[in-house]
Amino acid sequence: MPATAAGSAGRSWNILCDFDGTITPDDVIDGLLERFGLPGWQALEDDWRDGRIGSRECMQRQVELLDVSAPDLDDYLDTVQIDAGFGDFVAAAKGRGHSVSIVSDGIDYAIHRILKRHQLSGLPVAANHLLPTPSARRWQLTSPYAEASCLSGTCKCMRIQDARARPARPVLLVGDGRSDFCASESADFVFAKAALLDHCRANGTAHRPIADFRAALALLPELDGLVPELLLLKDA
Repeated sequence: MPATAAGSAGRSWNILCDFDGTITPDDVIDGLLERFGLPGWQALEDDWRDGRIGSRECMQRQVELLDVSAPDLDDYLDTVQIDAGFGDFVAAAKGRGHSVSIVSDGIDYAIHRILKRHQLSGLPVAANHLLPTPSARRWQLTSPYAEASCLSGTCKCMRIQDARARPARPVLLVGDGRSDFCASESADFVFAKAALLDHCRANGTAHRPIADFRAALALLPELDGLVPELLLLKDA
């Protein structure tokens, strides 16, 4: 979809950002499993990639295989870096009247800790919930944003529906991978990289390619001009 010039009074958007691989360069849970995972987590990963199980089952069973103390968990999370442009992107988006939320199939505790260390606490987060067990080194995962009809831990399509309605605004998805495929087809527009970019191109999804959040920041003015086109298409 071609973007028109940015208008002087653009409409506000609800921006939903994936976390692992989008805000962070790598997948946080993969990093934890590689360091602290007991045997069997890779087989679960293979089952998920081959479509034998959904991501919710995969994540819950993989987290049960983590053997790590709370201090060691925090020490690892404190090494995780984020995209250098993400803070500027959030500030600029809010300055233009947009809202920014995190919607992730990852772990809420990890997201909150990493964002806080980068002075970005306070962003709304929808993700799987990490819980300790009676054992000092074992963990479990619940999925408060799951839906019965969805195999993901966090149903991003439902989060998009909620975001579009409260308040009534178009939705921009920023993402990178398989957990964003279905959601990209529900969003009004997508900033896409990596595997999500290939998916959007293959499916004719309205999008712009990005390499990082510096590129996403440069594209923010386009949202003003895109809104009228999107609304006309949705009413057609």
